[in-house]
Amino acid sequence: MSDHPDAAVWLDGALRDPAEARVSWADHGLTVGDGVFETLKLVDGAPFALTRHLDRLRRSAAGMGLDVPDDGVLRAAVEEVTGAWGARAGRLRITLTGGEGPMGSDRGGAAPTLLLVATSGRSVTGSSTVALVGWTRNEQGALAGLKTTSYGENVVALAAAARVGADEALVTNTRSELCEGTGSNVFVVTGDRVLTPPLGSGCLAGITRELLLEAAAGGPSPVEESVLTVQDLLDADEVFLTSSLRDVQPVARLHDLRDPHATAVRDWTTPGPLTVTCAQVWSDAFGPGGAVDP
Repeated sequence: MSDHPDAAVWLDGALRDPAEARVSWADHGLTVGDGVFETLKLVDGAPFALTRHLDRLRRSAAGMGLDVPDDGVLRAAVEEVTGAWGARAGRLRITLTGGEGPMGSDRGGAAPTLLLVATSGRSVTGSSTVALVGWTRNEQGALAGLKTTSYGENVVALAAAARVGADEALVTNTRSELCEGTGSNVFVVTGDRVLTPPLGSGCLAGITRELLLEAAAGGPSPVEESVLTVQDLLDADEVFLTSSLRDVQPVARLHDLRDPHATAVRDWTTPGPLTVTCAQVWSDAFGPGGAVDP
């Protein structure tokens, strides 16, 4: 193995030299986006919420019709790559694709490709600026709620957000309901209520979202699922995002890009009091010394 401190790579059964690891030019994950993935936070080298992430990987794979290696194989691969990475903060990405296949959408008979990569990457800190874009999530589509490698729509939306200085893009669904970010779940605070779109909106079942819903249940500020409109977002007292690398991140500014001629921007003083409460609930349950695999 070459000395490559910025990545540890496991590909199809073994650790690989990061400088030499390659997937086939015919891999269906590359040619048609036929794959699923998970991104986990590494806490001192340990993968956070591994069991829940592996469960979601299986759900996404089932939705795509992909075969998943058994749990023992997956966990052994995780142990190898995180062992090579060491006791450092970072991120772990697990990618499963349809393997080598035809140039079209039909699959061949090849075995799936399994790739794990540990790289540097710390939790996002500070406040977020978001942009509401005009493209929609199809909550009835074949990929709704699946974490697939078909992220082209997210790339386009995030690029549009970046052009106005935003670091995340929010989308609605075909019913004009608030749905999610390109890599996050969204929460709005209205009065004393903390609300997030239900899974029926087409949003991803985020692991951080799921854990926050559980941790806040029965507390002073329970988090509820609720169908939300764009107006609910614009009228919100506070807004925050959750994801594996954001944890609970307040939103300070919103750009509305649905009309290319609009310049409407909403600002919030951050962090708001209920965002602070939710962040504290998260920290108490899953911060330093908290559960690593809840």
